[in-house]
Amino acid sequence: MNWLQDLLTNPNSIAHIVALYAFVIAAGVLLGKIKFFGISLGVTFVLFVGILVGHFGFTGNPSILSFLQDFGLILFVFCIGLQVGPSFFSSFKKGGITMNLLAGGIVALNIAVALIVYFALQGRIEIPMMVGILCGAVTNTPGLGAANEALQQLHYQGPEIAMGYACAYPLGVMGIILSLIVIRYICRVNLDKEADDIQREEDANPHLKPYNILLRVQNEALSGKKLSQVQSFLARDFVCSRILQDGRVHIPNADTVLRLGDEMNIVCAEDDSEAIEAFIGPKIDQINWDDQKQDKPMVSRRILVTQPAINGKTLGELHFSSMYGVNVTRINRSGMDLFAARQLTLQVGDRVMVVGPEDAIERVADLLGNQLKRLDHPNIVTIFIGILCGILFGSLPIAIPGMPTPVKLGLAGGPLIIAILIGRFGHKVKLVTYTTMSANLMLREVGLVLFLASVGIKAGENFVQTVVEGDGLLYVGVGFLITFIPLVIIGIIARWRHKINYFTLMGLIAGSNTDPPALAYANQTAGNDAPAVGYSTVYPLSMFLRILTAQLLVLLMAG
Repeated sequence: MNWLQDLLTNPNSIAHIVALYAFVIAAGVLLGKIKFFGISLGVTFVLFVGILVGHFGFTGNPSILSFLQDFGLILFVFCIGLQVGPSFFSSFKKGGITMNLLAGGIVALNIAVALIVYFALQGRIEIPMMVGILCGAVTNTPGLGAANEALQQLHYQGPEIAMGYACAYPLGVMGIILSLIVIRYICRVNLDKEADDIQREEDANPHLKPYNILLRVQNEALSGKKLSQVQSFLARDFVCSRILQDGRVHIPNADTVLRLGDEMNIVCAEDDSEAIEAFIGPKIDQINWDDQKQDKPMVSRRILVTQPAINGKTLGELHFSSMYGVNVTRINRSGMDLFAARQLTLQVGDRVMVVGPEDAIERVADLLGNQLKRLDHPNIVTIFIGILCGILFGSLPIAIPGMPTPVKLGLAGGPLIIAILIGRFGHKVKLVTYTTMSANLMLREVGLVLFLASVGIKAGENFVQTVVEGDGLLYVGVGFLITFIPLVIIGIIARWRHKINYFTLMGLIAGSNTDPPALAYANQTAGNDAPAVGYSTVYPLSMFLRILTAQLLVLLMAG
């Protein structure tokens, strides 16, 4: 039975370490599905199982544990950056600025409350442990990773800050949901009225989604004018996918000459439709294109962009109309239909709606790729080039006046920033950033569980003693204050000053804490998409600030 003893107890055995991680992760994920008062802790339970096995003496070689912890963290934050990158900068546009400022206010108040408690307790809790409590209170695991990594730069020899995180985390989740309930009662929110307001906003807001209309040319000023001239006069972008002219159906291009009585199928942004109709002519109820004479049979088809050479090119650069005799009417990206404006940049994974003769569409399909199997292969090159650049960037010393040592963004901040930039601008340097959502989630979850298991196993040895004999209950109380006070203050300001819809505010609060359980509660309460919109608007900036501020707090105050 020596082999079994070696497998269970030899900290230098690779088999022992793999088996240990397999048990901790499997047990943690399974236990994380159990709901307490309707709320589950999810994958974070891996941390608690790691602490438990660490307490009973099951551990591994410290250098291997540290490697797995750091590699898991890098994989996790890099995949988060790739996911939020495309929406990171657009989230600051009109409407999103106020919400991101409020989310930034929550982050700032969380830090302020933590520092006030730190000074009030006169050093009873060290700054590194306070940062661990802060990360647990706002349920932000990447922040814990960033703080841990910063402590390694400072050669910190104190207790594992994961203890503070683990103490504060459960009540942190409950505190977020409790704050939503308190805000609802303080602001006397009527849920039915909030739902009606959301519906009215959706009905009044046309967005820039594609809109299809049939028009008859009735403006005499357009007779004899080219289609490109009409678009120039209107100063509105639209696509004419088909035109019925002299009893025959054509696929028009920029040089097609209009005549009175021509009937056109136009795709445009919904909020431009009235202006286009007023300029060209009245709507037609219906045209049965198949019954009309056609130069060639016309078909419409969705074509999948899988050709890396197309990544980053605009629709205008590809000249579909003049070179291929087809028209592109809309683009579907990540489940959302986008109007096919000339300046729209194509990305691998887009689905392009093309109208034209079948043989021409086949040529366009060859150009764009249209090979689903190609998307099943993850773009490993982009991921590891990004990680390499992120580590180099995170290792650059940044000198700040008044600090004894230069600051480094480290293994969390560097890959995160590079991933955000690659996610948004990667196509400009021919990097294909497309990965299926399932592939991104798989890499992200693997990285997260490796990190949590490592932190738990390393912290487990002294955890019970710290909680039972030490300041564990104090950590829980401090964590609750850090969670609850900022959310209630900013929530009331958002309602009374900025009149933000309560359902959107629920998503904003969940997103500012990057907390999926709180979002699940908000979605269940709202029954509409408003919480998801609020969550996704503030999530990218909040995640970035949480990771960066956790590092800076350690480097500025623990150095």
